[in-house]
Amino acid sequence: MKRIEDLEVEKIDKRREKRKKSEWLQAVESVFDGYTLKALFDLIDFGPEEIKGMDFRGVISSGKEANVYYALSLQGEELAIKIYRTVAVEFKRMEAYIIGDPRFKKRRKSTHALIYDWARKEFANLTKMEEVGIRVPHPIVLKRNVLVMEFIGEDSLAAPLLKDSPPETYKKAKKLFKILIGFVKTLYNKANLVHADLSEWNIMVFKGPVIIDVSQAVLKVHPNAERFLLRDLKNLLRYFSHLGLEDLPSLEELYEEISGNPPSEKDLVEV
Repeated sequence: MKRIEDLEVEKIDKRREKRKKSEWLQAVESVFDGYTLKALFDLIDFGPEEIKGMDFRGVISSGKEANVYYALSLQGEELAIKIYRTVAVEFKRMEAYIIGDPRFKKRRKSTHALIYDWARKEFANLTKMEEVGIRVPHPIVLKRNVLVMEFIGEDSLAAPLLKDSPPETYKKAKKLFKILIGFVKTLYNKANLVHADLSEWNIMVFKGPVIIDVSQAVLKVHPNAERFLLRDLKNLLRYFSHLGLEDLPSLEELYEEISGNPPSEKDLVEV
């Protein structure tokens, strides 16, 4: 038979859990649907030990495709929860990165199915990138359109984007350029992937560069992979040339260094 003190503790714990779920609900109910809320509650109640009972703290960033929230695990580990929107999504734009990807040959054609595929794609891409040694947020678990991953930053403060935190010196800029080109080369030749949206907006700075937002990354066999690679390289060359970096390779030279082949004239024109 349970003591009165134990029963009181259980009641308090239940009230805390109810309040915690209520905080989640208030934060996302105006943006996300019932399927999303169920996924969140399932993760809180039945997720892996490192996230079970996670304590929601607020929004890190808000975008067209997803919101990223800050949370703490029961052990005090900082987490980032990325929740992909299931409404008002750019259906055609997103499909362009999925159609032609052999990992998603069998898929249902609905908005919810597209978003779930988009989330699965990011989880798979993060996992593959991490395997080949590229710095990305460590993916922990995916439930429908909710991705729980490593928080990049410390003490609840997210690391800045490269666009907001450029290298302080010429020497550091040169070193960073070399690191990022190395990432692109490793991504292409070891992971068989192209980021497809790489720029100063998708690189965080935290003890070195961290690549983020990889849901659109495509396999090398994707029909537009070569054009996407050119676009990524063009973005990096533009950014570092604006920083005053000299003796940068040409887009054609950089592309051939990474892919082993010269770019087609058609792809060069289109980027």
